[in-house]
Amino acid sequence: MTFKEQVLQGIPVELPAKKAYDTAVSHAPIRKQLLSREEKKLSLRNALRYFPKQWHKELAEEFLEELETFGRIYMYRFRPDYAMYARPIHEYPCKSIQAAAIMLMIQNNLDPAIAQHPHELITYGGNGAVFQNWAQYLLTMQLLATMTDEQTLNIYSGHPQGLFPSGKSAPRVVVTNGMMIPNYSSPDDLERYNALGVTQYGQMTAGSYMYIGPQGIVHGTTITVMNAFRKKLGKDADSKGKIFLTAGLGGMSGAQPKAGNIAGCITICAEINPAAATKRHSQGWVDELIEDMSTLVARVRTAKDNKETVSLAFIGNVVDVWEQFDKEGIFIEIGSDQTSLHNPWSGGYYPAGLSFDESNQMIAANPELFKEKVRESLRRHAASINSHCAKGTYFFDYGNAFLLECSRAGAAVMAENGIDFKYPSYVEDILGPMCFDYGFGPFRWVCTSGNPKDLQTTDRIAREVLEEIKAQSPEEIQQQMQDNIIWIRDAEKNKLVVGSQARILYADAEGRAKIALKFNEAIKSGELSAPVVLGRDHHDVSGTDSPFRETSNIYDGSRFTADMAVHNVIGDSFRGATWVSIHNGGGVGWGEVINGGFGMVLDGSDEAKQKLQNMLFFDVNNGIARRSWARNKEANFAIAREMERTPLLKITMPTIVEDEVINELF
Repeated sequence: MTFKEQVLQGIPVELPAKKAYDTAVSHAPIRKQLLSREEKKLSLRNALRYFPKQWHKELAEEFLEELETFGRIYMYRFRPDYAMYARPIHEYPCKSIQAAAIMLMIQNNLDPAIAQHPHELITYGGNGAVFQNWAQYLLTMQLLATMTDEQTLNIYSGHPQGLFPSGKSAPRVVVTNGMMIPNYSSPDDLERYNALGVTQYGQMTAGSYMYIGPQGIVHGTTITVMNAFRKKLGKDADSKGKIFLTAGLGGMSGAQPKAGNIAGCITICAEINPAAATKRHSQGWVDELIEDMSTLVARVRTAKDNKETVSLAFIGNVVDVWEQFDKEGIFIEIGSDQTSLHNPWSGGYYPAGLSFDESNQMIAANPELFKEKVRESLRRHAASINSHCAKGTYFFDYGNAFLLECSRAGAAVMAENGIDFKYPSYVEDILGPMCFDYGFGPFRWVCTSGNPKDLQTTDRIAREVLEEIKAQSPEEIQQQMQDNIIWIRDAEKNKLVVGSQARILYADAEGRAKIALKFNEAIKSGELSAPVVLGRDHHDVSGTDSPFRETSNIYDGSRFTADMAVHNVIGDSFRGATWVSIHNGGGVGWGEVINGGFGMVLDGSDEAKQKLQNMLFFDVNNGIARRSWARNKEANFAIAREMERTPLLKITMPTIVEDEVINELF
């Protein structure tokens, strides 16, 4: 059967042969067993409802074996035989070009070059899934291939509920992931209900089909690291020969070495999983692999002496690096961590003193002991960071729940008031006031032709638009504009593409709309050979309510509310988004964040022109308005400037009370 025929078939007509477990690819950690005997029966009933009755006896035995071996039913037998990657858009069977673009994005998220655990349908973060099982993938692709522009597909935590009549202006797909009743949103609830096959963790961009490989976070990491050095060393200081120490080379964290190289420093990134480190090295995302501590120490001393720009992957535990550098007197200018601590008990963080394999065995065999090992390691981790910071290191939390989990482990990470953390979130210190409050965030696009020449054209268009805007920009945003002009100018040289022909940069509402408008015109004229998909990371001005990351610089007490993310998804859906998504969970963990995203297909039409202007404007300015109401001065500036340009925009502005009015009452 051809690729198109297989997609249109959906669930195979005949039961395919059982597939051997492929040890050549990275697999998800074995999940802990939480289900009772009756719950296992329910899990099997839930899984078998995708298949005809004559298959049930054989599949029931197989699925029970998967459930008891791996803690989940993945339905490996139904993994398609065709290669998984983002094909050029016209290779997909479709009645709707918008649906074809979504199929392309789904396959890109599951491409083994991108996906962390591709056979478990996990894109990044240890548990960030596109689907729960392969039946859901097959049915979703079939439904997308047959849907029209007057239908909408509902996706319930990976499950394709079906096609509903809608209209051309409606989203083609509405995605929800993990939207639990609040009292059933603990980490153990995730494990239980995921094992039952009724919910999943979509991370931020995995379950919304908008992950574009490590490039998706390289830019934000570059901006963060550059500005961290500016805070530490001064605005015009040179970062060459200065150290950025961090951890994690898995999915999104794999972007850190590349970002450090672009920022011009020495990046040391520890990774406990040799396969993950080797993968990033083979892809050119990290310069050198180092397997023993003495070699690392010697190499770092040489790099500092020579003021090198280099990225080093240490295959080992980052706690050992922090502690050894303390003993050796190696000064660390900038420190952070990007392990998946939103998922601390299932492979998101590997404790010091245990190997990668030992940890994975303990996760399944003795989960309570593993929890204690993680907590013990976090206490050591934080203690060593404290020692370095006493010498002048600038440490920031990268929004991965590092400080949150350290505090829960009893580590010394709390400020003197006992309420706040000792160290800032990178959003509090850097991205919030410098970017998000001004409306700058991670705008991204994918050239659905798969042609690198189209990507080159979009790079040029984006650079020209940013240069035009910069010439008229106020002083407050000149640095952001210049950083992004340099970024897009050098993007091809920095070899950022993995998987689809995609790009990302930070832009505000004006920049996003003007770039998108030029793209649409280029598609219409034939300068671009196929549609372009627009999107963003959920880690943005408006998309996410996350009190320890995206909204950590909201100080009016509302950072624990989730109205903004919900309004963004609803507002984007009727203003022209091709698909929208909203998730419980993300970079900081299940129950800790609500985040929403979108995708928009530009096809060169007048309709796409109208949609992009309406939707992109709202998607950004809803967040600036919320930040302005929280009394963030940069957001007050940005939204007042936008109201001057847009007469129909009328935002409720805060009146700032003088401190003495309040203080004299207490």
